[in-house]
Amino acid sequence: MDSRPDVDRIAKSMLLLHGGHDDDHDHHGSTDGAGRGGWSKAPDFASNPDRAAAVREASQRDRERYLTAGLVTVDCRYCHVAVRVKKLGPAHTSVQWSSDATARCAHFAEIREAGGDPARERACPRLTDSIKHAVAEGCLEEHSSAPSPGDGAAEPSTDP
Repeated sequence: MDSRPDVDRIAKSMLLLHGGHDDDHDHHGSTDGAGRGGWSKAPDFASNPDRAAAVREASQRDRERYLTAGLVTVDCRYCHVAVRVKKLGPAHTSVQWSSDATARCAHFAEIREAGGDPARERACPRLTDSIKHAVAEGCLEEHSSAPSPGDGAAEPSTDP
């Protein structure tokens, strides 16, 4: 009698016990929309197009709210460009510049005329004054929910 184990029998019993696994490709039963396997934390609702559309729409609304919540339009009192601003604390201000505002800003135009690159500037000092004025006038609220430097978050910037 042969004392060697029957490898085929052991492999079949392992498959029955644990199921088949493909270690080279983690498909996890989902597809990437093109019929190819992929992995996703959230279901893709491929079998329910109405639900998939509702999830996409809700995700888009969440993305827009995340990007725009709390932003207020502030006009520069010097050159009248408009930017979107959120004052997160005394030492941190988020400013969203549009391409048009960057092109029209008088301070940045002076830098370009002198052969410099305005993208290397931290801020426009004239806009900084306009933001301070908007806060003082109550047109721009300073949010106190900004993370403190000691809680592991990134250090606040010294932008306007």
